[in-house]
Amino acid sequence: MEAVMVRYGEIFLKSETVKRRFISIMKGNISLALEAEGLAHRIETPRGRVLIYGDETRQIAAAAARTFGVVSASVCTMTTADIEGIAAAAVEHAERRLLPGMSFAVRARRSGVAGFNSQELAAAVGAAVLDRIPEARVDLTAPDYEVFVEAREFGGLVYDEKIAGPGGLPYGTQDEVMALLSAGIDSPVASWLMMRRGCLMVHVHMKSGRFGGADEEKNVLQNHARLSRWVPGHLLDLLVVDMEPFFEVITALKEPRYRCILCKRFMLRVAGILAGERGAYALVNGDNLGQVASQTLANMVVIAPATSVPVLRPLIGFDKEEVVDRARAIGTFEAHPGSIGCTVAPRYPSTAAPAATIMKLEEEIDAESLAERAVGTVRRFRAKNGVVEEVG
Repeated sequence: MEAVMVRYGEIFLKSETVKRRFISIMKGNISLALEAEGLAHRIETPRGRVLIYGDETRQIAAAAARTFGVVSASVCTMTTADIEGIAAAAVEHAERRLLPGMSFAVRARRSGVAGFNSQELAAAVGAAVLDRIPEARVDLTAPDYEVFVEAREFGGLVYDEKIAGPGGLPYGTQDEVMALLSAGIDSPVASWLMMRRGCLMVHVHMKSGRFGGADEEKNVLQNHARLSRWVPGHLLDLLVVDMEPFFEVITALKEPRYRCILCKRFMLRVAGILAGERGAYALVNGDNLGQVASQTLANMVVIAPATSVPVLRPLIGFDKEEVVDRARAIGTFEAHPGSIGCTVAPRYPSTAAPAATIMKLEEEIDAESLAERAVGTVRRFRAKNGVVEEVG
């Protein structure tokens, strides 16, 4: 009989009450992921393990391994909890992958089973493997092949593959945050990282209109759809705000070098209002220290006070290549995004805008009223399992 075993990491560090709640949420998220794939299943949670039963174990393991909070998943052979049953199953696994001349190791664990310890279990299984494949050799340091065996109170488990998961915390174990989502590379990764920490997510996009590229909205919706695939079964909201009136005002100003600072402050101002309406606890953006002029430390200090809502910057210390690598891994990287540039950005932006100057310019353009007007332009989209539709 086969089952899928799911492993989790830092959840172990929580108190028993919190651990039970987190595991329950993760179990529900796994069920949603499997239902989205049409995979019939049954989940059990014996102490320290999550076991999933179903006919299509390979597909179940792959889907479960994309669930936040999951460190890895394995298709396991279920046996009796005695050495004989475990060793027989381990030999069957080894015969499929351990060739003569290769080295191997047995990694054993035991919990809640009397009569032998982990070392004795490993030695007995290793002897059984060598008896069947005598040309193999043991190497506990850097083996060519590893077989994992566990003796638990509910039975034995044998496996030799692990599918890596995203880790983190189960989605929904933290409160809602609002991420500023663009058509670019950074902000989808920032959103994903906060979803990986358990935050319920809502996206907001500041649409450039005629001041942006022709492919901007298409790419934003695509980013939103791709991120929704990481939380299958959950609804992921996107709010799209019309920025054209604001851009018309700031492009008419005599001094262009402060446009990016004014823009970033305006975005935070609008997102802060929307977050307050929804009760979101924080804003998330893709700022990366020193990457562009508006992301110098001096400018960040000027930009941050535009909202009283806390701003989370999960990419703040990343190198650009790290962000690109993560975007590729999570499926949001687009090698040929098309036309997504901004025509408002000045040729020579300020890297250290004086706060007093920015405050004066905001009074001149009445940024507060512009923000209230922008909030009234919101279009709402909703994604589920990679499909996006406009809802109002």
